Amino acid sequence: MSESATARANQRIVLIIPTMDRGGAERQVCLLAAGLLRQQVDVHVVLLTAGGARMTELAEAGVPTTLIGKRGKFDPTAYFRLKRKLRDLAPDVVHTFLFAANSYGRQAARAAGVPVIIGSERCVDLWKTWRHAVIDRRLARCSQAITTNSSGVVDFYRQRGIPSELFRVIPNAIPDSLARPAITRDQLAASLGIDASRKWIIAVGRLWPQKRYRDLIWAAEMMNTLRGDDTTLIIIGDGPQRGELQRFRDAVSNAGRVVFAGQREDVASLLPLADAFWLASGYEGQSNALMEAMQAGLPCIVSDIPGNRDLIVHDETGALVQLGETADFARQTQHVWTHPQMAADLGRNAANLIAEQFTVSKMVAAHVALYQELSLAASRA
Repeated sequence: MSESATARANQRIVLIIPTMDRGGAERQVCLLAAGLLRQQVDVHVVLLTAGGARMTELAEAGVPTTLIGKRGKFDPTAYFRLKRKLRDLAPDVVHTFLFAANSYGRQAARAAGVPVIIGSERCVDLWKTWRHAVIDRRLARCSQAITTNSSGVVDFYRQRGIPSELFRVIPNAIPDSLARPAITRDQLAASLGIDASRKWIIAVGRLWPQKRYRDLIWAAEMMNTLRGDDTTLIIIGDGPQRGELQRFRDAVSNAGRVVFAGQREDVASLLPLADAFWLASGYEGQSNALMEAMQAGLPCIVSDIPGNRDLIVHDETGALVQLGETADFARQTQHVWTHPQMAADLGRNAANLIAEQFTVSKMVAAHVALYQELSLAASRA
């Protein structure tokens, strides 16, 4: 065993996250944990609040897990159970993800005497109040580093009083192999009740205000005005706004132009069946759905926000639309579709970017290097 492999094998890493739901951060933790295990790192995942759909992925990879079972927003007993578990595991590094795990996990790791404590901020979290900011700043002082996936997230938290030098940008990753369609275009059309001969645009994400689906529903209506009613927007996902958005769709459009496909487990394999991808989010960290669409070679038309700009260079790997400029989604997409060579170039460039810079192996290697660097520094302190 090489010296670096021995160092990895001698490290115990605990990753703490609230749940294993089907979110972007949860997916990255699954990929990271499985990748660390392949690198012979002793890794353990702690679920602060609940399990979730991705627990199966951790089990299949052989990653050991513990459920703490936090109840409600404030549960002191969960903090003490977590602290006790960390003392039992005696990790060299605790790495926490998302606000609840960042809050409980870093404080518990500090109390348990963990040598290296790392937080992780995954998004431009505009929902946070000044109270959240106070907690973030306090816990940053007991963190050796904070990982993130986007330079835009660093800028956001710097403005909220956390030093930018504390952050380490490690981009998200997606599996190297491109998912192939599990069904044909005709089969998907039949299952959704739409016409396979129409142009299809796919949008993916939780149905809630951050994603600005109202903008996309309006844009789909404008798209059909431009093109003579030949386009269907397929919205994949679920969430608290579903009923409201369906009523809005019924008020301004119809089910032939905008269809709600619900939550699906085969999104990556459906993307190659589409003709374009839309993302209108008001804020993001780094969108896994956008990365999958780029990997599939789709022309991607997305809102011009920091997280998206890390992936999309206008007219090179996709197209950027000023936030809230609903009509521009239609105009940009129409321009791409009427220039087939441009559409092909955008898709190819996007796929090449993902293949070269956003691989699982690079993401895991960056984390391993960070853990070793900070552990070495802690041992010398």
